[in-house]
Amino acid sequence: MSETKFLTPEEVADRYRGGISVGTLRNWRAMRIGPSFLKIGKAILYPVSELEAWDERNRVTCRASKRLNEQTDERA
Repeated sequence: MSETKFLTPEEVADRYRGGISVGTLRNWRAMRIGPSFLKIGKAILYPVSELEAWDERNRVTCRASKRLNEQTDERA
């Protein structure tokens, strides 16, 4: 059985290189938006698997990337 890995809000902010601050995460938790989290006592923990799923849901594909992929597929 694999063990689930968790990150603290500070570690989540580091993961996103400061693009999401600890304060933003706090506000998102209060508004019930952003990545899913667990609250155990006073501890706030973010499962890494939930962060990865949240990343995928928020992925943005550029139109130019799609065209380049289509051109590559046509040449193959």
